[in-house]
Amino acid sequence: MTTVATFTVDHTSYLDAAGNANKPLPEFAQDAATLVGFYRAMVLTRAFDTKAISLQRTGKLGTFASALGQEAIGVGVAAAMRPDDVLFPSYRDHAAQLLRGVTMAESLLYWGGDERGSNFSRARDDFPNCVPIGTQVCHAAGAAYAFRLRGEPRVAVTIFGDGGTSKGDFYEAMNMAGVWRAPLVLVVNNNQWAISVPRTKQTAAATLAQKAIAAGIEGCQVDGNDVVAVHDALLRALDKARRFDGPTLVEALSYRLGDHTTADDASRYRDPEIVQHQWESEPIARLRKYLTNIGAWDKAREEALAKVASEQVEAAVQEYLSVAPPDASAMFAHLYAALPHALDEQLATAEHFAPENGEHRHG
Repeated sequence: MTTVATFTVDHTSYLDAAGNANKPLPEFAQDAATLVGFYRAMVLTRAFDTKAISLQRTGKLGTFASALGQEAIGVGVAAAMRPDDVLFPSYRDHAAQLLRGVTMAESLLYWGGDERGSNFSRARDDFPNCVPIGTQVCHAAGAAYAFRLRGEPRVAVTIFGDGGTSKGDFYEAMNMAGVWRAPLVLVVNNNQWAISVPRTKQTAAATLAQKAIAAGIEGCQVDGNDVVAVHDALLRALDKARRFDGPTLVEALSYRLGDHTTADDASRYRDPEIVQHQWESEPIARLRKYLTNIGAWDKAREEALAKVASEQVEAAVQEYLSVAPPDASAMFAHLYAALPHALDEQLATAEHFAPENGEHRHG
């Protein structure tokens, strides 16, 4: 018997749960200002997240998917991307979207059921939230192949959950991206749960990163609660992709501290003691401890940041609530370049029964 191939999966972590560096930090992380920027972005994301849940509970927002405890993944990914790269997010990636330039008001519009929230004012090339599980991986692979054909130094980055790695869309897209050596980075937010299905019931694989092996591409695993580790892995993967040296699959280990969405009750299927234990490893407190230890953060800065974050979120909420609902013709406006005659009657009926003067949203 002859061994024809062997494989390994590397795991990277720089900051432990107590906020201590367990190895020398990469060059970017030796700049305290950079890490403070990451921290601010994560805190703002959590403030937005908390407010969005409150809006949903009071009937001012639709179903919302919280990123609680997973902020380091979105921030670490988005901070590594260039403006002309393209993000293909799932429905839990507002941490990355906000850093990429999507406004909080736009995000709230989307979650309020208004598709105008996906018409980003700044992140024009980024794709909107993808709700079907894993299908955005196909979109990302196609865009990455187009970048390669055009010789453009751009990278398609897609983020999806551990449940997405159980879908055929993921395998097929990753397989072809490997064949094409497309500039694609796949980020798995392994938060341990696909709604109520634990990761252990989805796959017998020891890691999700090793699924890259079958596609002939690199796979690695990072501590997804360590923004330094996430950012470091993305910088390397993006640089490789830009050289057309092939895609990379990054598995970021995290934990979904909240419910799957506001339509879920995770207490029905999770042990509360395990959830409480996971709070000890969450990313924001971890980075705050490190910054405090090196003298780059203190109580006064924390209080000032909390005030600024609250003000920004409240301003975004007021902007969202002041947007008048779209008129009845909106559902027809973007279906066809020219509306077929068969839909003329439907449009006329919709306009006939629509209120003449629509109230402001949830007014």
